[in-house]
Amino acid sequence: MPPLHVLVTAWQIDWTALVITGAGAVLYGLGLRAAAAKGRRWPLWRTLAFYLLGLGSLLVLTCGFPGAYSAQLRWAFTLKSSLLLFVVPLLIGLGKPITLARAALPPGGIARLNAVLSHRLVRFLSNSMAAPLLGLALFSTFLTPLFYALRANPLAEALVTLAVPLLGLLMALPIIEEADFQRSSAFITLEFVFVFIELLIDAVPGILLRLNGQVLDHVLAAGSQPAWFPDPLRDQQLAGDLLWFICEIVDLPLIILMFMRFARSDKREARGFDDLTDQQLDQLNAEHLRRGSGRVTPP
Repeated sequence: MPPLHVLVTAWQIDWTALVITGAGAVLYGLGLRAAAAKGRRWPLWRTLAFYLLGLGSLLVLTCGFPGAYSAQLRWAFTLKSSLLLFVVPLLIGLGKPITLARAALPPGGIARLNAVLSHRLVRFLSNSMAAPLLGLALFSTFLTPLFYALRANPLAEALVTLAVPLLGLLMALPIIEEADFQRSSAFITLEFVFVFIELLIDAVPGILLRLNGQVLDHVLAAGSQPAWFPDPLRDQQLAGDLLWFICEIVDLPLIILMFMRFARSDKREARGFDDLTDQQLDQLNAEHLRRGSGRVTPP
């Protein structure tokens, strides 16, 4: 493991991350100002969570030690990419950016936001049964020579910095921003079962990295390296340990959020039934019985 002073002092400028965090900070600040102008008070803790925990963690991972050494160390790149996918989006989501946008935008802007959120591609990618598969596809490349290209190629690194947090947001926001991604309780139950299984499957690439006895990306150490650098096989094993651990430990908060989402959806549907009149309930029951018995009411 690296010495403490290396962990603290290793920094680089990641221009992609700086652009992302700068744009996010400005847009969120404009949203806060517009919401305040409309008389909407925004919780201070959500603002701090967005800026300090969300954007702050993104900068630490990309500009700090994990980003500075991601090209040389497999485990540093694995730590950066897995936390960008699973943890940073959850921390950004605590700031409720979509809810803030709804509070800040004029009616026309809200309509355009709704159009984007309801687009078929966004709905597909934000589906909790689809987005995790993309994460599994990303981690599966760690078992191939592409693992080195993702770490060492500047264009690939910039793409990872941009695309991985975006993918994570598409996975996290449907759970956190329930008002903008409403699903029925039955659909959420199906999502929950799938996500539970899929999150366990996400750990498989980490397990294979840990247990494999050869360097899978075929890149061996070259040139002089610090004394604390692990050899290539040990580096790969450490990457597998981290990926395995993070994929397993992140299950807990996601499962808790899924339970909370199901509870909100169930409560919302229960309120909808409570608002129905007795006649409407009788009609629903009659329709349900007709469908269950297979009979169709003649015209």
